[in-house]
Amino acid sequence: VMLVESGGGLVQPGGSLRLSCTASGFTFSAYAMNWYRRAPGKERELVASITTTGRSTYYEDSVKGRSTISRDNAQNTVYLQINSLKPEDTAVYYCNVQVSSVRYWGQGTQVTVSS
Repeated sequence: VMLVESGGGLVQPGGSLRLSCTASGFTFSAYAMNWYRRAPGKERELVASITTTGRSTYYEDSVKGRSTISRDNAQNTVYLQINSLKPEDTAVYYCNVQVSSVRYWGQGTQVTVSS
């Protein structure tokens, strides 16, 4: 299993980013996918999840209403769009999947929100 995130960067407050995670090594369309983040000095937290078909999603309260998780099963890719970015969104964002009771992680992509 391999997960490769991209799309992070330095953004001004109020800006937007779309993170991507391209997966390989497993049947992508058969598994729910998750985005986590770890802010400086904090524990890693679940940000958003999406079911296999994309019909059901979950968002952590702090990003609800300004974030969208989506997936393209033909491209083995899951996305996280975050709008109205705030300095407290600064974190390393990780893609995650659990396959056969094993949790896999990407290397992460840094998002920094600062003026």
